[in-house]
Amino acid sequence: MLDHSTHTAIADELHRAGEDRTPVPLLTARYPDMGIEDSYAVQGIWAQRQIDAGRKKVGHKIGLTSKAMQDATGIDEPDYGVIFDDMVMESGHVFEWSRYTHPRVEMELAFVLKDTLAGPGVTLFDVLRATEYVVPALEVLDSRIEMEGRTITDTISDNAAMGAMVFGGRPVAPDAVDLRWVAGMLSRNQEIIETGVAAGVLNHPANGVHWLANRIAGHGDVLEAGEIILAGSFTRPMWVYAGDTVYADYGNLGTVTCRFA
Repeated sequence: MLDHSTHTAIADELHRAGEDRTPVPLLTARYPDMGIEDSYAVQGIWAQRQIDAGRKKVGHKIGLTSKAMQDATGIDEPDYGVIFDDMVMESGHVFEWSRYTHPRVEMELAFVLKDTLAGPGVTLFDVLRATEYVVPALEVLDSRIEMEGRTITDTISDNAAMGAMVFGGRPVAPDAVDLRWVAGMLSRNQEIIETGVAAGVLNHPANGVHWLANRIAGHGDVLEAGEIILAGSFTRPMWVYAGDTVYADYGNLGTVTCRFA
């Protein structure tokens, strides 16, 4: 485990990288003994820097929820990051592409909580009871660390690559549809690039939310009522470039769009 001063130095480096849009060198190449708990310690300090700068925490994101992505990274559990108020956009939002580093887009479902979830011991049924509604969403992945050769410890330190989210479509109560069978098609410039079904997220998208509630309990944290929880992608990340239009079709749950200027 790295010491607190090293965690702080890394967090401050990532904070500056987010401001000047210059990715820092790989952490694991410079700190070969860095582990997952080190990464969450860095993320926690980094998140506090954002709050100190005036940003408001409004939720959490969950990543690495699909078997394919876990196999690709060599880790057998998801990861998580923090969502701030200035990351949440409505469908139709126009992003300035140059503000992001290597932006990619994923299809997800977002859970909006009406009750607090405090682990340990939170179950899928607790999540469904605590959820006010579920809404289609896109996650825009960003990077404050070099992309080539990244490991899970790099990604967690980098707030799980959270850049922004876009919500839209039709919000539904968690028992109004079979959430496992919510499917989607993700298009870039009118061409379908990715397709997926929400069961690809740990067999049920709510499974990611109860995993998160129990995981952050170990860090003395809870999921607060009113939080937005991005439950994990059921498509592979789709690269986007300046001028691209993104269209996500969730069938009966509607559509979510955004554009990169």
